[in-house]
Amino acid sequence: MNARLAAAQTLAAVTQRGQSLAAALPAQLAGVAARDRGLVQELCYGTLRRWPALEGILTELLSRPLRPREHQLRALLLVGLYQLFYTKVPDHAALAETVAAAGRLNRPWAGGLVNAVLRQGQRRREALKEILTADPAHPPWLLEMLQRDWPEHWQAVVAANNAHPPLTLRVNLSRISREVISQRLAAAGLSAIPTGKAGLTLLQAVDVERLPGFAEGLLSVQDAAAQLAAPLLDPRPGQRLLDACAAPGGKTGHLLERCPKVELTALDLDPARLERVTDNLSRLGLEARVVTGNALEPAAWWDGRPFDAILLDAPCSGSGVIRRHPDIKLLRQPADIPLLARRQQDLLTALWPLLAPGGRLLYATCSVLRAENEAVIAAFLAQQPDARELPLEASWGQATDHGRQILPGQEGMDGFFYACLGRRPASQREPGP
Repeated sequence: MNARLAAAQTLAAVTQRGQSLAAALPAQLAGVAARDRGLVQELCYGTLRRWPALEGILTELLSRPLRPREHQLRALLLVGLYQLFYTKVPDHAALAETVAAAGRLNRPWAGGLVNAVLRQGQRRREALKEILTADPAHPPWLLEMLQRDWPEHWQAVVAANNAHPPLTLRVNLSRISREVISQRLAAAGLSAIPTGKAGLTLLQAVDVERLPGFAEGLLSVQDAAAQLAAPLLDPRPGQRLLDACAAPGGKTGHLLERCPKVELTALDLDPARLERVTDNLSRLGLEARVVTGNALEPAAWWDGRPFDAILLDAPCSGSGVIRRHPDIKLLRQPADIPLLARRQQDLLTALWPLLAPGGRLLYATCSVLRAENEAVIAAFLAQQPDARELPLEASWGQATDHGRQILPGQEGMDGFFYACLGRRPASQREPGP
């Protein structure tokens, strides 16, 4: 299949059917030549990163609006404009291949329209570049939330969201040192710089299967911000741990790498996603109790024995990882945020009784929106008399009224929020009214 057509069909699945890019892309990649798969991925991710800005340019270049049902054609036009403005693809190749893709849309007039729009964009490139540069390429509602929550930082957040993310690895320090694996990477022609306590950031993108040590479980792909969860929870030998909402299992594996002598339950609602947890643990040579279940309904899967520590990596807007999942800009809607905050509250309330007195619950999201982070913790502390916030002694990110927030791009990391809650023993609880 033509690479531009594959990209357009993928993007139409995101915009028309509401599929995530991660769900829509694999089937399209299977239909193109191996040499074109990297290009298809670049066109999909890049076009989505700049979608709101490119749509504005397309509106200006069209003599009349496209009909609403022309999802694939719209996506193809945006793919063409993305090539002209953001890639090193030669103009002649971008035009010829995109027009050729239009010829396969069962629209006899589509090729002429694509050719006219792209050639006009080519002629007006310098003026249009200024417009694109000034456009934050975020939906207005999200931009307003970022400006409200982070008035001094929103521009840096927007810039980070629009940038290509680094490929960051977690070294399995229980089996190999960071220095030794760095040498193995260098021998394979891959340069990396240390990140955090156990991370390495590659200076060039590469298929993970090419990474020396990956198949043997010496390396895992995990952003540096997500690598903070395991040391914050600080598992100890003999403890019972719950990793709620565990899939795809990156934090599960890290917890066991740090302390394999724990009894860990990895819980998730989605059986298919849990298979990835099992696969990751198998690759790492680690074991956990992997359970399909709803964290909101512990009675269906909990054995009644309390956990010494719980990791709640709560479902959220993903507003801190837009650089990795640019489809969030199109799929997430403003009405989702209060619904997500309510679910996060419900998850905390449902899991709290499972925590042993004196135990710790680490609340984490990959969001930068205060409504999902410190506001959730504040509301929970107000309603739960035996809960207290435990301080996070850290230099990364910034302190908020409750917890610490990492903004996208800070120290090269994704946007992430952490707060730690402790359950008071009965002897320390404040008396009721």
